[in-house]
Amino acid sequence: MKKKSVVKKIIKIVVLVIILAAFAITIYYLYNKSKEKPVVYTTEKPFTSDIIKKTVATGSVIPRQEIEIKPKVSGIVEKIYVEPGNNVKKGDVIAKVRIIPNLVNLNNAEARLERANIAYEDAKINFERQDKLMKGGVIAESEFQVAQIAFRNAKQEMEAAEANLELVREGATKKTGSTTNTLITSTINGMVLDVPVKVGSSVIEANNFNPGTTIASIADISDMIFQGKIDETEIGKIEPGMSLMLMVGAIENDTFDATLQYISPKGVLENGAVQFEVKADVKLKSDQFIRAGYSANANIVLQRVDQVLTIKESLLQFEDDSTFVEVEIGPQQYEKRFIKTGLSDGINIEVISGLTEDEKIKVPQLSAGN
Repeated sequence: MKKKSVVKKIIKIVVLVIILAAFAITIYYLYNKSKEKPVVYTTEKPFTSDIIKKTVATGSVIPRQEIEIKPKVSGIVEKIYVEPGNNVKKGDVIAKVRIIPNLVNLNNAEARLERANIAYEDAKINFERQDKLMKGGVIAESEFQVAQIAFRNAKQEMEAAEANLELVREGATKKTGSTTNTLITSTINGMVLDVPVKVGSSVIEANNFNPGTTIASIADISDMIFQGKIDETEIGKIEPGMSLMLMVGAIENDTFDATLQYISPKGVLENGAVQFEVKADVKLKSDQFIRAGYSANANIVLQRVDQVLTIKESLLQFEDDSTFVEVEIGPQQYEKRFIKTGLSDGINIEVISGLTEDEKIKVPQLSAGN
């Protein structure tokens, strides 16, 4: 019995020791876990860079002058001699129009020719009669001249009536061989951007009541401009003559220089904000082909400084009206240093005084609420 009692005591002691050991290990673990780890701050060094303060205008690259070619007469497109992308010169034929004559004008022209033919035949008979009488010495020369002039006038009227009828029907006369009314020609040197009509399409000449049908759009694509819009909050910061850095959406990793030429005096309300139109001359590159209508963003340089001492703006700290950074003076040891700053682009900021390029600046840690 005594042996059993001793064994039970030993077992109880062992269990108690195990429980105490587990409790001690748990306390030690929780204690170590609750201890705050020392904060190790990272640092960054100032660097030399360009600071550019800019605003952005969105828009597109378009030809400075785009001309719509319209017909001089109404009719049906009979032939088209160009297609988009072709280069043309001033006077080159673009299309040919076949005239569909107005029935009233056609009827009047035919009636005029008929009257002219009748008058011509009558004047011819009278002239031939007077000619015979003149040769026979029956009439004086003055009477013959009257008949001769009447005959010539009748002949001229008949020819004019024939030409008028040809113009009404064909838009040209056989006498001159001219077809300028039916042949549509380019008025400028440039590239054909669009041909909105097809063979067989009806076209209308420009008049007081109709702008006319566009046969083709032509522009000089070697003379391009940027046309865009800028928000009213930025419009007071820009003026003609400012430099632009143009980024064309279709051409990656390349920029174009441009110069601001025009700022609209009137804004337009778009999506709840007032936008002002701006235009800029684009300096094209010889090895780049810019298509009309490419979308583009223009960075308008408001201010810039080149190759100045710079730090990230996130390193700055503020105290009242002063700006300071914390400069490393030893391992994880920092001192407050008030500095004077200059131009900022929103990411980097110019340091005018208070720092050197070799010093290290503590990166502030964000608070839990940020």
